[in-house]
Amino acid sequence: MLLKKSRYRNAGFFQTENDGDDVFPGVRAREIGPAAGMIEHEIQAGNRLDQLARHYYNDDRLWWRIVDANPAFLFAGDMLDETMQGSVLLIPRLKE
Repeated sequence: MLLKKSRYRNAGFFQTENDGDDVFPGVRAREIGPAAGMIEHEIQAGNRLDQLARHYYNDDRLWWRIVDANPAFLFAGDMLDETMQGSVLLIPRLKE
């Protein structure tokens, strides 16, 4: 069960296969709409998603917005890997 305010509330669950086998008991990826405006952040050594969220949104719990805006990364931790230094990370602006 998901909370009423969960951003996954409208995401679908995995369905049972035709042969009756159970599938992953989780929620499918949710659809992400276009973001209104982006800020380009150059990745620096020591960057963390929660710190970037605190800097850009004044709320470290909004790190997931940065993850959503960068779908090329399969795992959030990959964004700030040391090999990514100097790369650009997209930071979506909050709606005003």
